[in-house]
Amino acid sequence: MLFSSLGFLFCFLPMTLAAVCVAMRLKGRRAALAVLLAASLIFYAWQTPSYIFLIGASILVNYAFGRRILKRGSKKTLALGVAFNLALLGWFKYIGLFSSTLSDLAHVNVTVDGVVLPLAISFFTFQQIAYLCDCLKDEGRGYSLLDYALFVAFFPQLIAGPIVHHKEVTPQFSGDRFARFKADDLAAGVFLFSIGLAKKVLVADGLAPLADGVFDAAGLGLAIPPVEAWAGLIAYSFQIYFDFSGYSDMALGLALMYGVKLPMNFNSPYKARSIVDFWRRWHITLSRFLRDYLYIPLGGNRKGGLLRYRNLFIVMLLGGLWHGAAWTFMVWGGLHGAYLCLNHFWDRAIGDRYRLPPSIAVLMTFLAASLAWVFFRAESFPAAFAMLGALSGAGAGAASVLSSTELYAYPLIGLAALIVWGAPNALELLERFKTRAPAPGANAGGPAMALVQHRALLMALLGAAAALSVFILMTSGPYEFIYFQF
Repeated sequence: MLFSSLGFLFCFLPMTLAAVCVAMRLKGRRAALAVLLAASLIFYAWQTPSYIFLIGASILVNYAFGRRILKRGSKKTLALGVAFNLALLGWFKYIGLFSSTLSDLAHVNVTVDGVVLPLAISFFTFQQIAYLCDCLKDEGRGYSLLDYALFVAFFPQLIAGPIVHHKEVTPQFSGDRFARFKADDLAAGVFLFSIGLAKKVLVADGLAPLADGVFDAAGLGLAIPPVEAWAGLIAYSFQIYFDFSGYSDMALGLALMYGVKLPMNFNSPYKARSIVDFWRRWHITLSRFLRDYLYIPLGGNRKGGLLRYRNLFIVMLLGGLWHGAAWTFMVWGGLHGAYLCLNHFWDRAIGDRYRLPPSIAVLMTFLAASLAWVFFRAESFPAAFAMLGALSGAGAGAASVLSSTELYAYPLIGLAALIVWGAPNALELLERFKTRAPAPGANAGGPAMALVQHRALLMALLGAAAALSVFILMTSGPYEFIYFQF
């Protein structure tokens, strides 16, 4: 089920809110938890009911491993638990890639067909691995199976993150805001969700035809005019930004409606002035997981510069492969690993003596990230190299590869750029939304009144954007989120 589908907006969400509210008022916290867990499992298994057995088995097995680790402090049990999760992820996500690669290398047919990638397996696997590792540190005691199951399956973050930590979320299920449906939580939740919906439907989905048209042409080996190649690449850079950050805003908003605060996953990453800064702002919870459970155990930066660069590169290679079962994703990760190594080397060798002007640094970071997106988006290496060739001018003089419909997305590139570099992000806007009117009898002029007027304008614009988003969904239907395939 998609957050941006009419069924979710007008059926699943209001029915779930009402059911949890009634359960909380009549039966208390555990009943509300049970209803929300049941709704989350229905949400997960909506299109493919058999998925419920996979996530159910994963939750039960990992909970049992966690209890055993907490009881005995056994590193062997932890190793078995991590191996179980990686084996599950490896079979469903990577068996097709590895078998086809082996077939190509050995010239024998060992292809495994019919294995379907379950939704969210990359996300809930990482969350549970982190939980097992923390159990060895004697963290995670006191969680009931119901608490733990909802931590894993909580529908706002289940499909595409953020990758939440058990210490961040599970204690909130017994907090004084959970399922209380306070006016502030509901208002802030609707606000964030509406921003995310507008990002997804109005911007990301609007840019998709242009990006798809160019990359599809590259996949077919067509000559692409350089202007269209760059337009397609920049359109995709903005598409994935608004698609994934829009999802994250919606996830934060939905969780707030239930009185749960999820961690920030995006902090204006295209405003970053370096690749290091970019990864502190883009998919923040994934960066945190890779740092805490891979980079630091590898040695981090404790054993000198060369090993630090090695660790960075390994982490980004594996982070790239986590994103998708194709070697192009590993190249994307490797590029970012090389970027990070170069960034750290620059900072150590030159950075103290010379800094790029902020606007130039932001532009160079955006261009570096955009060029790496070529391998992330392309369906194959030939398609990626064809796209890079077009970007370098190989298709100069070629006929247009875009239809008139796809050309309509050009103005959206300018709008997206204005939003990315000229507007505050969703959480910054939320702070302005929270600004209240002056108390009766207070000064009616000055900064306070200006903020209230700004708040009213913001609400009017957001209401119009939400209404337009719903209208487009009613006429055109929803697009899947890009990160659903991971």
